[in-house]
Amino acid sequence: MTQPNHLELPERERLLKLATYASVTVAFSLIALKSGVWMASGSVSILASLIDSLMDSAASIINLFAVRYALKPADQEHRFGHGKAEALAGLAQSAFITGSALLVLLQGIDHLVNPQPIAATWLGIGVMVLSIIATLGLLAIQKHVIARTGSTAIGADALHYRSDLLLNGSVIVALLLASYGIQRADAVMGLGIAVYIGYSAVRIGLDAIQILMDHELPDEVRTEALALARAVPGVLDVHDFRSRQSGHLWFMQMHVELPADMPLLEAHELGESVRTALVERFPQVDVLIHTDPV
Repeated sequence: MTQPNHLELPERERLLKLATYASVTVAFSLIALKSGVWMASGSVSILASLIDSLMDSAASIINLFAVRYALKPADQEHRFGHGKAEALAGLAQSAFITGSALLVLLQGIDHLVNPQPIAATWLGIGVMVLSIIATLGLLAIQKHVIARTGSTAIGADALHYRSDLLLNGSVIVALLLASYGIQRADAVMGLGIAVYIGYSAVRIGLDAIQILMDHELPDEVRTEALALARAVPGVLDVHDFRSRQSGHLWFMQMHVELPADMPLLEAHELGESVRTALVERFPQVDVLIHTDPV
């Protein structure tokens, strides 16, 4: 889990919209190109790439709406904000990607059993090269946005597009081999791509489930947070530390041990000192502190 830089909401919103709009634009452009080439060639590997782009577009549209919803501030019905909409988008992407993997797998098995000649191979190779260039450009944008925001939804989208680079490279290899008469190479590559897409779907789904199940923040973050709290002068110890993530927000809860004879006002101020120390180090964190007399 990458710790994002602290951003004001308008800047975070601008970056997330940039990534989602770029993803939708690239996905629909590649669909148009790959559809024409697949109809001309009949290649299973190009069909695999086309289906993958269709899933990309569906996932990108889901991301577009999920990110916009996740950016809404907390309200009376959602006191912890709407950040988990990003994780739900990641889970939906996992389902879409799994569906695409199954479709490609079935087509690959059919063409492996009944190999068919492939036409317009060089046209297909040209489109795959364009796909790689467009994907690299999109990944550069997504990498910048993830580093600044730590968005789960954009991270899931980027994982899928990184797998597209391997997918498009495999399609080029399959088409080159088919041009030399090795027809089953196209089906074999299609099957390999389907397996890899399925693996990516599992990774995306597990990451989303961890957030939805309120998985603890990374060990290094928790260790540092505990050290910061215990370093505040007057704090005897800290226990029952709990944490979770919701979109770009982190939540921490802890029991801070203070001397039993400390006045209430002083205990409150000391608790605020602990909260301030944590917020200064992790600007995206919301801290709840319970003081225990010792």
